[in-house]
Amino acid sequence: MSEIATRLGQIFPALIQGISDYAIPVVLLLIVGFGFFRRVKVYEAFVEGAKGGFEVAIKIIPFLVAILVAIGMFRASGAMDYLIAIISPVTDLIGMPAEALPVAFMRPLSGSGSLGLVTEIMKTHGPDSFLGRLVSTMYGSTETTFYVLAVYFGSVGIKKTRHAVPAGLLADAAGLLGALLICKLVF
Repeated sequence: MSEIATRLGQIFPALIQGISDYAIPVVLLLIVGFGFFRRVKVYEAFVEGAKGGFEVAIKIIPFLVAILVAIGMFRASGAMDYLIAIISPVTDLIGMPAEALPVAFMRPLSGSGSLGLVTEIMKTHGPDSFLGRLVSTMYGSTETTFYVLAVYFGSVGIKKTRHAVPAGLLADAAGLLGALLICKLVF
């Protein structure tokens, strides 16, 4: 059984590397090819979408400022450190390093804030360390849930988010646990 695990440990990283090398170019070619097949003017459709994106960007600026101020207050108040101190004994049981917890807590709030934390971890521990790879995977496998709710729901006037918050946080938790599992398997 251990020989099979060893063999999978050799094959799995190579498979992941092979997929990651070709995933984005293949997706881009599929999109352009599908548009060509459907006789869609791909470039013109892209430009129209970019115009719409610019209009949305103008609408969301007030909501963006509000969420960024709230995140700054959360970090500056020390609430982040307090929350990590409370939760780290639980995450130690599943093997998540305490150094990764700030990224796990910041990611649902802010992409740029969590990217800053990931960058700090990379500088301290290195990008090829287990912690560097873990926080990078966590960053890519979760979403800025509260940012999305505040900015996009606010820009279209949605006041009651109903199940969006629990669903988003559940998806974030699944992404964090999945990132931890994958990193333990691959690295």
